[in-house]
Amino acid sequence: MGEEEVPFALMRAGAKPPDGKSPRPALGRSGGGRCEAMAITIRYERPFSHAAHWSRRVALLACLLFVAVLLSHRYGPLTTPHFLALTGFSAGLALLAVLLAAIGLARLWQVGARGGKAAFAALLLSALPLGAAGLAAYAWFHRPAIHDVTTDPAAPPPWLAEPAADQDWLPRAGTVTPGDRAAQIAAYPGLTGRRYDGALDRVHQGARKVAEAYGIRIVGEAGLDNILTDLEDLAVTPGEGASADPLAAVPIPEARPLELPGEARIGGPDDVLLQGEWRSPVVGFRFDVVIRLREEAETTLVDMRAASRYGPHDLGIGDAMVEGYLKALDAELLGIAGD
Repeated sequence: MGEEEVPFALMRAGAKPPDGKSPRPALGRSGGGRCEAMAITIRYERPFSHAAHWSRRVALLACLLFVAVLLSHRYGPLTTPHFLALTGFSAGLALLAVLLAAIGLARLWQVGARGGKAAFAALLLSALPLGAAGLAAYAWFHRPAIHDVTTDPAAPPPWLAEPAADQDWLPRAGTVTPGDRAAQIAAYPGLTGRRYDGALDRVHQGARKVAEAYGIRIVGEAGLDNILTDLEDLAVTPGEGASADPLAAVPIPEARPLELPGEARIGGPDDVLLQGEWRSPVVGFRFDVVIRLREEAETTLVDMRAASRYGPHDLGIGDAMVEGYLKALDAELLGIAGD
C-alpha cells in the first residue's frame, strides 16, 4: 500500500485532508527506492523588551547630562544653585532608567525577552549620577546643617569683605547663630587652631605658601604693619654697636601712628588677616576663607574660618578643607623651624 502525499503548506496550516486522515509529510523517493523524510527547522521567536532598550537610552542621557553639568560647574560659569537643580534632574532620569531596566530584566527572566545587555548597560550608566546623588544625600543627613565653620567658635576671625552671592532658590539664613556654633562643636570637636613657636613674619610666610599650594586664592590682607614692626625691631643699624654712650642703646618708646578716621581696623590690634577663595577639587563648590595670625608670648596662633558661598549646608566639606590646610601648614612650619 503506497504512502499518501500531503502538501507541506496544508500541513503547516493545520488543516485536515478531504478524507479526514491525519496529515503526513510527503516523502521523497530516491531512484533506488529508498525514502528520505524532509527536514523541518522550527525557530522560536523571542519577544522584544522595549523597556530594556529605552532604559539604555534614558541612562545614557542622564550620564551625559551629569558629566556636562559637572564640567561646566567645575571649570565654567555654571553657579551652584543651577548645578544642583540640573544634577537632581539627571539623577531623576537615572532612577527612571533603573526602573525600566528592572522591567526589562524581569521580562528576560519570565519569557526570555531580548534586552538583557541593554538593561545591564543602563544600570552601569545610571551608577554615576545616582552615586553622586547618594553621597550628597548621605552627607546632608549625617553632617550638621551649617555652612560656616571655624577653629575659634567663641571669637571667629572676621571677614575683610563680607561674602555675598545670589542664593537663587537655595534657602539660607543671613547670620550664623550660637546654635550653629554649638552644632559645629558637637560635630567637629577636633577642629581647633594651631600655635607655633615662631615669629609672626615666618608663620605668615608659611601660611601664604601653603594657601597657594592648597588652591586658596588670596584676595585681601590686613594687619601687615604688625609684620613690618617685627622686622623693624629685628633690624640692627651697623654703627649702633660702636657707640661709646651706654644710654644710646636704650630704646625710646614712640607713640603708635594714629589711624585715619575713614580706615576702621578689622580684627585685633595685633592680628594679621588673610581672606581668600577656594573651590573643592572635584565638584568645584565655592568657599570663602579667612586666616587669622596672632602673635602671643613669643608664639603665633593661627585660626581659620571657611564658609560655603551657596546654600545652608556645606556637606562637611568646610571641616575637611580646614583640617587639610592646617595639617599642610604643620608640615610646612616644621621645615621652616629647622632653618
